Amino acid sequence: MKYHLITLGCQMNQNESERIAAFFEENGMQKETLENADIVVINACSIRKSATDKIHGKMKNIRKMGKKTVLTGCVLKEDLKKMEKMFDYMLESHDVANWPFFNQKKDFFQISPKRKGPSALVSIMTGCDNFCSYCVVPHTKGREKSRNWKEVVEEVKKAVAEGAKEIWLLGQNVNSYSGGTTFDELLRKINEIEGDFWIRFTSSHPKDFSNEVIKAISECDKVTEYLNLPVQSGDNKILKAMNRPYTVEEYKEIINSVKKTVPGIVLSTDIIVGFPGETESNFRNTVKLFMEVEFEMAYISCYSPRPGTVAEKIKDNISLEEKKRREKVLTELLKEITLSKNEKYKGEEVDVLVLKSKKNLLMGKTRGYKSVTFEGPQKLVGNFAKVKITKVSPWGLKGKLLS
Repeated sequence: MKYHLITLGCQMNQNESERIAAFFEENGMQKETLENADIVVINACSIRKSATDKIHGKMKNIRKMGKKTVLTGCVLKEDLKKMEKMFDYMLESHDVANWPFFNQKKDFFQISPKRKGPSALVSIMTGCDNFCSYCVVPHTKGREKSRNWKEVVEEVKKAVAEGAKEIWLLGQNVNSYSGGTTFDELLRKINEIEGDFWIRFTSSHPKDFSNEVIKAISECDKVTEYLNLPVQSGDNKILKAMNRPYTVEEYKEIINSVKKTVPGIVLSTDIIVGFPGETESNFRNTVKLFMEVEFEMAYISCYSPRPGTVAEKIKDNISLEEKKRREKVLTELLKEITLSKNEKYKGEEVDVLVLKSKKNLLMGKTRGYKSVTFEGPQKLVGNFAKVKITKVSPWGLKGKLLS
């Protein structure tokens, strides 16, 4: 059989797809284009309504082709019911060995991922225990379950041996990792692995972000100076309604500690605008937090109610037009802050992990996760390069290859 795999979602979905693809090919299936495939797998996420819209959009064309189809991933039961007539199979991603085409017994995390490129996505846990009022993850992925640290370390060692230059440790809340050790100790164990590679992680929850983790970031040379710490709102009333168990003041204390302990840290966050009941005053508090923290990257989304969540029962009383306006305000502010921060890179020599190329133009990331483009040979893809920054913009840097 020939398969085609479509991934719609976050890095967790991407990691699952790598294992699904590997298992398919271990069992004689061949990767193909959409047009030539016998079976099409959509590994999707329905955390936001826009994501379910993407699934519907993809399936309109695929159904006309008469392909066998599978829906898997992080999908709500309510969404599954609405889509059951669109797909031939609706299956659990972690149970791929028992899908009708195979019917085997194999632990999902014992499948070696089919990776491409220098970045290795390594899930250290699944599920979530936080039950934020807007989020469906606990309803789709269940409660938190951590992988044993020895298993994680072995997977990282294998990835590094195969050429990975960047390790992403993944979990809905990596700070609450409990696989026989703590998250900060896991960082230290992975940092001890021989090889020239960087360590990154996502996602973190402020309520579990300890001083020990901050210290580990500072002391582990392979852990990069980049942190995504989702705040979701800069207003205490909205945070409480979101069931985010920390205050803005507590969040700022963490940020100040990080800045003090890890000089040059690049800070990123996640924000939801237009949560039910968010007044203009509440929103201005988020704007104020943006300015105080000086985030250099942010994933800003407009609130949309999801079935089964607590927030779904609250009236969605903010228009889409107003949500979009607030999103634009934060995006413009982010643009100003990032441009100002990027100015310091002019004339600097930085290490860049080259991730891809387009003709003679190479694209990569710095340790602080800044995007860099520069001219250079194709052979540098998947390797580190020394680049002198010659030009900056809000969303990236341009440079000249030094070595």
